[in-house]
This record gives sequence, structure tokens and C-alpha cells, in this order.
Amino acid sequence: MRDIVETQRKFFQTHVTRDVDFRIRALKKLQQTIREWEPRISEALHADLGKCATEGYMCEIGLVLGSLRDTLKNIRKWSKPRRVMASLAHFPSSCRVETDPYGVVLIMSPWNYPVLLCLDPLIAALSAGNCCVVKPSSTTPATSAVLAEMLGAIFPPEYVKVVLGGRENCNALLEEKFDYIFFTGSPAVGHTIMDAAARHLTPVTLELGGKSPCIVDQSCNIRVAARRIAFGKILNAGQTCVAPDYLLIHASRKEEFVTEFREAVAEMLGEHPVQNTNLTHIITPRHFNRLMGLMQDATPVVGGQGVAETLRIEPTLLDNVTPDSASMQEEIFGPLLPMLTWNKWEDVENFVLSRPRPLASYLFSTDKGTERRFRQHLAFGGGCVNDTIIHLAVHGMPFGGVGSSGMGAYHGKTGFDTFTHYKSVLKKANWLDLPFRYQPYNKLKGALLRMFLR
Repeated sequence: MRDIVETQRKFFQTHVTRDVDFRIRALKKLQQTIREWEPRISEALHADLGKCATEGYMCEIGLVLGSLRDTLKNIRKWSKPRRVMASLAHFPSSCRVETDPYGVVLIMSPWNYPVLLCLDPLIAALSAGNCCVVKPSSTTPATSAVLAEMLGAIFPPEYVKVVLGGRENCNALLEEKFDYIFFTGSPAVGHTIMDAAARHLTPVTLELGGKSPCIVDQSCNIRVAARRIAFGKILNAGQTCVAPDYLLIHASRKEEFVTEFREAVAEMLGEHPVQNTNLTHIITPRHFNRLMGLMQDATPVVGGQGVAETLRIEPTLLDNVTPDSASMQEEIFGPLLPMLTWNKWEDVENFVLSRPRPLASYLFSTDKGTERRFRQHLAFGGGCVNDTIIHLAVHGMPFGGVGSSGMGAYHGKTGFDTFTHYKSVLKKANWLDLPFRYQPYNKLKGALLRMFLR
């Protein structure tokens, strides 16, 4: 691991990656190769997650290509130095802010979206001019192997290097000094990453997770709400860091919602969802058993069936849930949706604000006052009004957590900023050197300083 990092550091110090044309060529090559390798990537996603080709393109390959397109369109503008007006006290001088890559960065990606959450931060890091060590998840071996082969075919290892393997290799990487670490995964592992980074004072971005609330009020279009919430739990079998994690529904709309949710699931997956091969499966038997166990102290009113042989679980709506239920104690990361009711908006606010800040929040409402309170009173990383999940597909909006759901953000210009140090430089002219800043000080100098610095 040390040789990998030192080799990349030497390459970075040649200053080749600072050239914007070099970065553009690298990103275009990545763009072209992803298109050529799409069938192999899709096959790997199906092998690891049972993900169908359409969902794989919609949620991974297509989003990566969109990110590349947006970055290539804007990279020259993002990379330009920015002029800053100096005050009269600094006359005569000029000021500018330079974009400066950090150097050698480590990107650690998870298993749930193994292509998107590996390549999207890589695009941002390369666009800013960095060298990258990429550590994909060992839980998705087929996809990680394809990514390693693909990136190895495009980039020399001194520029981009993929490290495969499990926890031992992760720990070995974290012993090295990187200039930036970007991690996507669980809050528990996030603590480990931050501890390791602290030893070297390495800055980090942590994209974590949490229990993302989905709020349905009495004014919403319940049919649309049920369909879009069902989509959020069906997508990747709910194994999405921003999936709706629990439902807070107004008591007057509960029964209607249950009916519409059942119909929405049947419309998308048929009467027997676990038999639908387009339904992504749960990643491992351990996760499957954990999810099945979360239903034990609640009542499935929609779904509830799981098939251990195929690792598929029906999209499931849970009733008779309390704040102490098992499904309310941890991020679900699966197709289960516990349901709680409310009558006053103040109860919703108090409930959500009493819990750790989530990565996402969702509101279904047509009431502008409720929408305003949702946006202004609740703290969360990002979210939607009258939809779920799709906010993360807008390249121009930052994506990231707050509090225990993460720190830092990326996507689009924000991603470029994440991997860039903005270096301020003031250039002073020599033809005039005003004496009032120099000792010895006197009343006249003091008066002049006050005149310039008021």
C-alpha cells in the first residue's frame, strides 16, 4: 500500500494532472470506455445484486454518464482562477483564488450502488486534478473485478489504482497518509475512517446514512404518494442510503394509503413480487435474516414474505409499530417500511427532531405552509417534496449528510470543490510602499490606519 501511495505522489508532483486538457482527455476516455463496457457492467451488477439491466442503467451507469457529461461541460469554468477585489488598504495589489488539487486521494465505495458510488466521486476527484486510489467493496466481487479491470485498462496505476480485497486491505490503506479521504458507507465504519484520518490530519468526506423519514399529510394526493413511496422501497430492494426508512402518515389517510400502496406494488411487481426476477435481491443471507427479524414485533399489512433461496423480500408495509419497535432502532436498508400515525404537525417535528439528523427526508403535501415548515424547521441532508430519492440524480445540487448522517457533499460543482483546495494569492506592486503599516507607530500612522480599515 505504501508503494502505491508513494508512486502516485511522485506522479502527482510531476504536475501533469494540473493541466485541464489532461483531465478532459482522461474523463473522455472514461466516458467512452463505460459505454463500451456497459454489457459487462450490467452482467456484474446482476451477478452481485440480481439487478436488472434497466435498473442498473437508470440508477448507476446512466447517472455516471450524466455526471461525466456535466463535468466535461463545465470543467474549464470550474478550474479558472477567480479574481477578487482588494480593499484600498492593500493598494496597489491584485488578488486571485487558484484551484489547487489536494494530491493523492482515497475513495472507499460501498456495495449497494457499487458502480455509481465508486465512479461518481472518482469523476469529481479527477476533474479537480488529483491522483486516486479506489477501494471498491469486497461484498460485490463481480462488479469490483470489472471496475478494477476497466479502470486498469484506461489509467496507469500511478494515476488511478484500484485495490481489491477485504477488511485487511482497507486497514492497510488507512495506515497510509492520503491528502483526502472520501468514504461512503455505514456510520459505524465512518467512525473508523475518521479515527484513521485524524492520525494524519487528513480531511474527509463521509457519506453515511440514517433513518430517513417520509411524511404524508392530509392534503396530499394519496395515490401518487403511495406509488412514489413504493418506488423508493422497491428500488434496489430498499438498499439505498436515502430510501424512505419510516412513514409518518396523518391518521385520516392511513387506510387509504395501505390500499394504494398494495396496488402500487402489485402494478410494478405483480401479485407475487418475490417471483419477479426484476426485483433486486438482498445482498447476503445475513442481511436477509436481519430484515426478516425486524418484522417480528410488527404486523405486515402489505407484503411480509421472503424467500431465503433467492434472497428476495416483498416490499412490506408494517403496522402496529411504536418508536420502540425493532424496525425503528436502526437503518433498515431493505424493502420494509414501518408506519406510524400523527394528528398534529408539531408532533411530527418533535419526533423527527428528537432523533439523529437523517441523510434524507420526504414530504407529501399540497399545503404550502406545511412545505415551508418542512424545509425550514427540519434538519436533513437533502430530500424531496412529493417524491422520493430522485433529488440525488440532479447533478447541480449538492448531495451529502449532516450530523451523524455524514459530513461534506459532492455532485457537480460541489464535487469539484470537495476535491479542490482554493488557494488565495495576493500580488503586491513594488512602485508604491505606503509607510503607515511599519513601526514605529505614531498618531498620524494610527489615523491613516483607521481611515483605511474602518
